[in-house]
Amino acid sequence: MRMGYYPSHLTSFRGLPVHTFVPAGDARPAPRPAAESAAWRLAADWDTPFEKIWRGFLDEVRTEDVLAVVVGPWWTEWDEDGIDPVLELLAAESHRFPRLRALFLADVESEELEISWIKQGTVTRVLRAWPQLEELGVRGAEDLVIEPLRHDALRTLRIESGGLAPDPVRALGGCEFPALRHLELWLGTTWYGGDCEVADVEPLLAALGRCPDLRHLGLQNSDIQDGIAAAVSAAPVVAGLDSLDLSMGALGDEGGAALLSGQPLTHLRSLGLRHHFMSEELVQRLRESLEPHVTDLDLTPAPSRGRSARTRYVAVGE
Repeated sequence: MRMGYYPSHLTSFRGLPVHTFVPAGDARPAPRPAAESAAWRLAADWDTPFEKIWRGFLDEVRTEDVLAVVVGPWWTEWDEDGIDPVLELLAAESHRFPRLRALFLADVESEELEISWIKQGTVTRVLRAWPQLEELGVRGAEDLVIEPLRHDALRTLRIESGGLAPDPVRALGGCEFPALRHLELWLGTTWYGGDCEVADVEPLLAALGRCPDLRHLGLQNSDIQDGIAAAVSAAPVVAGLDSLDLSMGALGDEGGAALLSGQPLTHLRSLGLRHHFMSEELVQRLRESLEPHVTDLDLTPAPSRGRSARTRYVAVGE
């Protein structure tokens, strides 16, 4: 289900406008910005394979000045492998991008490929290739592999998915990101591979205590949002946050009550609980407790508000 939250093409990334690269010689190419003034989107189509786009980009753009790259569709046939061949291409040329600070993998919208069908790969390969990378965005989680590693520069990590398997979540708990400020994970639904349990997320919450600069935590779009809320309500990392996002999932009264009875949340600037299934009574209690303190409190309910766990749904699945 999309319900207004389904990802569309990026229009900006790392504060830069997204500009789709068109190789020289193609019909009516748009005027090109300076290399450092855009996030460069590289996308294959049925007539132009990704390898051609990539080679043209290397030849025609001052890659030594590029700050941000967005990878769009990379396949030319529906049965293509995942993104690993593209990651190999990127990593092999990492020396040509000394200023690269931000990378987004799979800027794909539903008309091109549903989010749950996007085949990822070993995305930590790019972190090894670019020790200076500060932001990594990933859309889709089928075959996603995260290797435990230490990366001293990464500040923002965002994984959008309709279903995130337990292994990548556990692996994140084994990583060291001392500069991390923003972590956002869409855990998804069991219907599309989101088989995480609270026990898989708790070690990650504990590990985030090793991220002294963390200011935003998003654990979103989950079938198990009540359990996630209960785990977050007791996690020491929350005390250092400016913003917490538990939106887009199947949050009900059990999870809302856990937030009320757990550690104080009044220090937060922002708390996102939109797309929830809580009762009006519980919502009112949250308002009374938090609204005087939390500047941005989003309690927008899901469009259809069934109370039973069987009738709840995440905002983004297929």
